[in-house]
Amino acid sequence: MPSEDRQAYARLRAAHLSAVRASLEDHVARLAWPRERIERYQVERLRSLLGLARERSPFHAARMADVDPATATVDDLARLPVMVKQEAQDEWDRIVTAPGIDRAGAERVLAEQRWFSYTSARHQVFSSGGSSGVRGVYVWDWDQFVTLACLAWRWQVRADRAWRPAVRRARLVVLEAGEPPHASTPLFDVATGPSAATVVVPAAAPFDLVLAAVAEARPTHLVGYASVIGRLARAAIAGSLDIPLVRVSTNSEPLTEEDRKAIDTAWGVPVHNLWGSTEIGVQAVGCGLGDGLHVCEDEVILERVDPAGRPVGPSEPAARTLATGLAGHTFPFIRYDLGDEVTLLPGRCGCGSAMLRVSDIAGRRDDDFRYGERRVPASAFRHVLGTDPLISEYQVRQTAGGADVLVVGAPDVSAVTAALVSSLLPYGLAHPEINLRSVDRIPRHAATGKLKRFVPLSD
Repeated sequence: MPSEDRQAYARLRAAHLSAVRASLEDHVARLAWPRERIERYQVERLRSLLGLARERSPFHAARMADVDPATATVDDLARLPVMVKQEAQDEWDRIVTAPGIDRAGAERVLAEQRWFSYTSARHQVFSSGGSSGVRGVYVWDWDQFVTLACLAWRWQVRADRAWRPAVRRARLVVLEAGEPPHASTPLFDVATGPSAATVVVPAAAPFDLVLAAVAEARPTHLVGYASVIGRLARAAIAGSLDIPLVRVSTNSEPLTEEDRKAIDTAWGVPVHNLWGSTEIGVQAVGCGLGDGLHVCEDEVILERVDPAGRPVGPSEPAARTLATGLAGHTFPFIRYDLGDEVTLLPGRCGCGSAMLRVSDIAGRRDDDFRYGERRVPASAFRHVLGTDPLISEYQVRQTAGGADVLVVGAPDVSAVTAALVSSLLPYGLAHPEINLRSVDRIPRHAATGKLKRFVPLSD
């Protein structure tokens, strides 16, 4: 990878991170806003988004023909149809609002970049397989990234400022994708203070390498995939890892009760769990003190709805959750089906914030595969299948010696099979048997319509 690629990115990235740090003060202050101010701000942000989307996006203009952005309220969102992932990808060019970028151009960025990059308009383009198995291509603008980074980090910044004794030389270890085209590394590799240092460790690397890298870095702050941090906590309990942690932030996967208990046993530090998606960015974050996650209500609107898309009451069960990302002006997601089920928590959090809370998210967990004593993370498959532009959907079914893989699209079967074999080798499968087939469609659950992307042998 030529050094000039990283250097060009680093120059703009430095300016971007400066913009994040300049905005953090405002975002930290928002955590103390009263309900009235949160709701007033949310409505104004919604009207701004709807107005832009109607004027610049033919897709959204058709959806909101009966809604006036100038007077719209949160309740008016229920008058719009639900937006789903396959539709978002199929209608890409009718959704995007910025001139000079279309789906073909976004795909060229993904194909040509040799490291994370910015377009000439300072957009960032990401790709992800997503929990649903449908490949997605996404574009974030400059201001959107600033907002999302602030949402991801403001609770930790507020907590660090109240922490005694203060950490003079913070060191953040980031356990994320580690390389393009996934958005997790840019979003979480953020030094929020001038004296902080960051180290990125690819979460999909063999665990012994992850363990060694974390031990060498000796982080004070650890952020990344929940399952990886849970495994590191178990290593610490077993005496294989000794690091001076003061704070943990988990994301990208549901944080199980078992992993949370292991983290508490290993380090006894506050845990900030994050619920997010590449489409919306950051939906909710734990404060580290009270139960559940605080919804980022100043920048996100969540609707809990029944199977027909109608809103349900706070105490009623919901079939799914719809999200509207108020910061996403370049590629608006409005009433977007996240596929997750959330439960509202009653009462006000002991941390003092008036922002609503939801329970820790338990839906849509990717299952790792176990081959005897060997464990292969879903990310070993996801990185190959979820980032191939010729694969739109996939399902991986574990077999005794490898996996049967169904893909929708027209990829180079031999090349993808070879890439999967190479991806599995570091986990101890000497001769993984991969049977990959292209199909017209992948069967979904008859009742829910959902796709189970990773099917372990036991199923």
